[in-house]
Amino acid sequence: MLVVLALLVGAGTAYGAVAFVWLLSQVGRWQLELREVLGSTAGLLVAMGAAGLLVGLIIDRFAREAKGHGVPEVMEAMVMRGGRIRPRVAAAKVLASSLTIGAGGSAGREGPIVQVGSALGSTVGQLFRFSNERVRTLVACGAAAGIAATFNAPIAGSIFALEVILGRFTARYFGAVVVSAVSASIVARAYLGERPAFDVPAYALNAPAELLLYLLLGVLAAFLAVLFIRSLYRAEDLFDAWRVPLPVKTTIGMLMTAGVGLLLANEAVLGPGLDLIGEAINTDFEFTLGLMAAMLGLKLLATLFTLGSGNSGGVFAPSLFMGALLGGMVGQLGNQFWPALVAHPGAYALVGMAAVFAGAARAPMTAILIVFEMSNDYRLILPLMLATVVATLVAEGLFRESIYTLKLKLKGISLQRGRNVDVLESVSVDEVMDPAQVLEAHTSLQSAVQQLTQAHENAFPMLDAAGELVGVISLSDLERAVAAGNDLETPVANLGTPRAKLRVAFPDETMGEALGRMSGRGLGLLPVVDRAEPNRLLGQVRRGGILRAYDLALARRSEIEHRAERLREDAQGAEFIEFSLASDSAAVGENVQTLGKRLPRGCVLVSIKRGDRVLIPHGDTEFVAGDRVMVYVTAGDVDALRACLG
Repeated sequence: MLVVLALLVGAGTAYGAVAFVWLLSQVGRWQLELREVLGSTAGLLVAMGAAGLLVGLIIDRFAREAKGHGVPEVMEAMVMRGGRIRPRVAAAKVLASSLTIGAGGSAGREGPIVQVGSALGSTVGQLFRFSNERVRTLVACGAAAGIAATFNAPIAGSIFALEVILGRFTARYFGAVVVSAVSASIVARAYLGERPAFDVPAYALNAPAELLLYLLLGVLAAFLAVLFIRSLYRAEDLFDAWRVPLPVKTTIGMLMTAGVGLLLANEAVLGPGLDLIGEAINTDFEFTLGLMAAMLGLKLLATLFTLGSGNSGGVFAPSLFMGALLGGMVGQLGNQFWPALVAHPGAYALVGMAAVFAGAARAPMTAILIVFEMSNDYRLILPLMLATVVATLVAEGLFRESIYTLKLKLKGISLQRGRNVDVLESVSVDEVMDPAQVLEAHTSLQSAVQQLTQAHENAFPMLDAAGELVGVISLSDLERAVAAGNDLETPVANLGTPRAKLRVAFPDETMGEALGRMSGRGLGLLPVVDRAEPNRLLGQVRRGGILRAYDLALARRSEIEHRAERLREDAQGAEFIEFSLASDSAAVGENVQTLGKRLPRGCVLVSIKRGDRVLIPHGDTEFVAGDRVMVYVTAGDVDALRACLG
């Protein structure tokens, strides 16, 4: 039954893609007619300003999830809500994105289609009352179908769903995802044609030495990808901090995008830019270096203004656009200096597309396959793989988060292979630390070996005569000392790790931070010390404490998910809303148990973001100024909740 539903989700997503393409053409035609009546410049400004206003109203009134590029919202639903997405999100996303992109906004159409397909899969799963696991599978099917229908690339669509949306490759998901992608491609080809997204010449690697240039392209693509990620979210922060209604922000964002577009004679940076990508990867490559550099910078600005202000669209096409220009610049320079080696700059533009997207999305397999499917040629696969993997690795080293996961990280959700790994951020060290078993610093080597062996421990903290921490002695330290022929009466203080080189934990930090410190060096013990008196030993963290922390964190998470699930079943129109607590907030200084007596019944406290820490609230958790509280609340209780939090 799951396979049959996956097929239907794929076909339904493809029909959604066809409707979306039709809407784009209608909005584009309206923009052209407006420009004919009002004049080219005035018509463009009026069309894009009006589109921005309508987009802001749609998002503000109907579905906040339709804001921005869409894929992070799908990923959030996968890890936080069992894949459940409100059905209205699909309709709002299609309308908002068609207005944004059709009027000239710098965004791609793949993000909206992915969100539409995911919402369709989620809706089908909820109608059949499937488990969370099966709902997530159908969401991934919808995402795969969206990429397959948009780019006529079913293989890349399948891998995108597994690599980005699910974050893991298993046979359980693969069959349904492939069926969905294939059915979407069949339907899309029937209505939109069988041609690939781009007509790509059959490029080949001229000589092995050319791989060095592709290697350089991969490194440059990583820097561009990280610049794109950080500047996009910086733009979002600036617009979010601006205290005006969302429709005003989206309108001004579109007008700023129009202003950037008017700086170029052909307005090449407006819209998805697929036509210009086709020109860049062709054999008759005619762009100059100056023009490509200008288009690259202006495309980045246009995308920041469009998506940063809250308009709706994807980041896939803009990253391909910028990658094609970066690759074209590298290829053009290579052709000037080594014409016998670099014959076609268009080949570098093609590889640059994949490299920049891989660096931004951290999805090298998707990037390789989508360009491979678009080119239908195997001869460029070696430089394509090299540049893409290098771009991913370098970008990962420069900046940990991808363009999709950074949005979740800012909400306190940390993903690794599709799973939320911040579960230990809800448990503090003092909740699970053990009493410290210690050795006196003057203890002899022989006595220390006996004590560690009898206690079945691998390490002990060492204290001096004043009771202060002076280091840690481990069994491996003692074994090395014996093997080196040290006197058996040697004090252990001379053999262990001294305090100056010791890694410690503090009672008020999270177990996630402590575990990161332990795993970095493979430590089995972490002394817990007082922040005010860093040599005063309070306890220790061992592997047993880590296991207890996991059990405690998972129990708290399960309780929150169970309460949210019951609320979701009983309430209509419930959604996640984040509140920031000011210093004069009524909630500051109170704990969850006290405040809970005044909270409206239709809400669940999900998490508290405090600086870089994420807390799962429990009874004695106290609110402080600056806390960002994530709440799952019914629409009718939002005002009451806001009043309660002050």
